[in-house]
Amino acid sequence: MATRPSPPVRGALRRLEVLREANFRIFFAGYTTSMLGTSMATVALSFAVLEATGSLSDLSFVMAARIVPMVVFLLGGGILGDRLPRRMIMLCSDWLRALTQGSLAVLLMTGSAQLWQLLLLAALGGVGEAFFKPSFDGLVPHVVSAPRLPDANTMLGLGNSVASVAGPALAGLLVTLVSPATVLLVDAGTYALCALFLMRLRVPESRAASTPGLLSELRAGWGLFTGHRWLWIVTLQFTMFNFAVWAPYLVLGPAAADATYTGASSWGTIVSVYGAGSILGALFLLGRRPNRPLLITTLVTVLWAAPSAALAAQAPLVVVCAGALSAGVANSVFNALWMTTIQQHVPQDALSRVMSYVSFGAYSIGPLGLALAGPVAEHTSISAVLAVGVCWQLAANAFILCLPSVRGVRLTHRAAGSATEPAGERETAATGDEDDPGATETEPAGTPRPS
Repeated sequence: MATRPSPPVRGALRRLEVLREANFRIFFAGYTTSMLGTSMATVALSFAVLEATGSLSDLSFVMAARIVPMVVFLLGGGILGDRLPRRMIMLCSDWLRALTQGSLAVLLMTGSAQLWQLLLLAALGGVGEAFFKPSFDGLVPHVVSAPRLPDANTMLGLGNSVASVAGPALAGLLVTLVSPATVLLVDAGTYALCALFLMRLRVPESRAASTPGLLSELRAGWGLFTGHRWLWIVTLQFTMFNFAVWAPYLVLGPAAADATYTGASSWGTIVSVYGAGSILGALFLLGRRPNRPLLITTLVTVLWAAPSAALAAQAPLVVVCAGALSAGVANSVFNALWMTTIQQHVPQDALSRVMSYVSFGAYSIGPLGLALAGPVAEHTSISAVLAVGVCWQLAANAFILCLPSVRGVRLTHRAAGSATEPAGERETAATGDEDDPGATETEPAGTPRPS
């Protein structure tokens, strides 16, 4: 006689039911593959520049070169994401990034890479990211049924977290045994593989018949963005976080690992532990719908400053890893709850534009933080720059917690067939065909979701 799974097991399986939707499985597999290569390349590029020039300033400039085009082209990417088929834009972006990473790998393998070439290829990769991200954010609600959207965002964060664990660890090994160029070549292959997965998706490709001018679309997107006070306030907070905390951490973290610990292997361990924390955070959040999601995100993101604090204090490596673990948990919780909140409150035909404003704000002065972190640390110290970021994060989160417009955002209940459900989902949901990318099996009506 077959035994039924215990309640905890049944609960865990129910939280994974989002993977029964074939369209989401394809999307999830492609995204996770791409993120694995990206997490490897982040480690490889840092040590490739340090080995080639030994200059913290050069490392700052190369990392900033990727972010600047993202800031410049994000709003245009948002408009195109609402005008053109989002999958097509993502495909073009993936092939562009595969080409740039492959070219960078070849230059490093032949020993002919010059600083201007590194800057140019990094910038072209940033262009691809600028057009990819708004379309990706806008496509997510179309690859999963409405009641499972929170779990879909959590699963995408989980895939990203798994890649963040495996990627840096593998990159650290390959950088030591082979070369940074080999890692970048692998990254190029993962972008190409992601494009092949995207080609298998079955998603709505049509757009609204009316095509107002670009300025009209930007104004409409801006109106939606500023119409939610919590949306622009948290975006502003994230803007300053990227400038004061994360940009210095990305630039000075590898340098601190090289100066205080054992170099690439230590930094790979720190980044991997951060990814492990993200996995733990996603697993904990999967299937849960907190009543006040933005209150939760503001509380936990204080921990984003933990690894910077440990590095600034030159604490033992195990303490730095503990800080990275807690920051990873915070990152996973923030991303899942934040994205679901936006996707519920913003119309889907404007989602790419609104997300482009969010991303534009978040990254707008990040390049300046990347460019300044190295030179300022050379004139002061790595610890001083990281400590300033820690103090900022603590003060900013305390201020955000005092705002009712953020604390008061609450959970809503929305059933299948709601206004945000993808076109055609109500008809296909009844079939229960798990192998048809357009078919879904929905949760019971009234499933709570963050708002």
